[in-house]
Amino acid sequence: MPTLFCFGLGYSARHLAAKLEDEGWHIAGTARSDDGVERIHDLGYTGFIFDGLSPSKGAGPSQGAGPAVRRASHVLISAPPDADGDPVLRHHGDDIAQSNAEWVGYLSTIGVYGDHGGGWVDETTPATPSSERSRRRALAEQQWLDFAKASGKRVEIFRLAGIYGPGSSAIDGLKAGTTRSVVKKGQVFNRIHVEDIARTLIAAFSRPHLHAIYNVTDDEPAPPQDVNAYAAQLLNLPPPNEIAYEEAQLSEMGRSFYSENKRVHNDRIKNDLGVKLAFPTYREGLAAIAKGAV
Repeated sequence: MPTLFCFGLGYSARHLAAKLEDEGWHIAGTARSDDGVERIHDLGYTGFIFDGLSPSKGAGPSQGAGPAVRRASHVLISAPPDADGDPVLRHHGDDIAQSNAEWVGYLSTIGVYGDHGGGWVDETTPATPSSERSRRRALAEQQWLDFAKASGKRVEIFRLAGIYGPGSSAIDGLKAGTTRSVVKKGQVFNRIHVEDIARTLIAAFSRPHLHAIYNVTDDEPAPPQDVNAYAAQLLNLPPPNEIAYEEAQLSEMGRSFYSENKRVHNDRIKNDLGVKLAFPTYREGLAAIAKGAV
């Protein structure tokens, strides 16, 4: 039976897991707390605690995740790195190296490209991260590439754009009254629907190992105020008030997002993985969420 082990069984990984479960896969993964592991168990999966500070442990007196990792046919890492890189590699790199895994996927971010003044980038563009968060991702990417060379394992890195989907979108934010339109002249972002992340990863499972890095983004980078206005239109609501970037009280993370401006090509996942995006732009994605179709 094919088995997926996810370090960090969060929003994107759960969407992938649900699709694979329907095909008969066994799913196991980690959360950072007992409550998180309980939610994994509620889904019918095998759960372990992994906080990044020490090797994983099971619920109660059960053993840690090492044996489960070594039995896995596929391993996905979506847990965040720290200042020293990827804690998964530090605590479970040997388990993965000794595992049955025929595929190891690492979920990174297009933030590793840094700021390009609105210009286009692709997978051949050097990583020049400007924020600490993105520098950590770039470091973790390199560690995984080094691990691939040392272990002989197939490792692929997926640089994700801004993730959205059911329960986490401009539609949901407008319904909750939390969406704001922060406007910065010339600013655009790529996005990716969680369904298309899952499609890309599944496509990678079944294709030859052509590349180590893939951008996972939609076709149309767009200003956030345009996305919010379209979401409001779908809900028959007025668009949220626009706030100038200079006047917006953003968190440190929010400000770091706006400090980088680029357009990201996704040709590689289409041409080499054969991915057909379910939601090529935010319009299709938000319309489906508004209708409750996904």
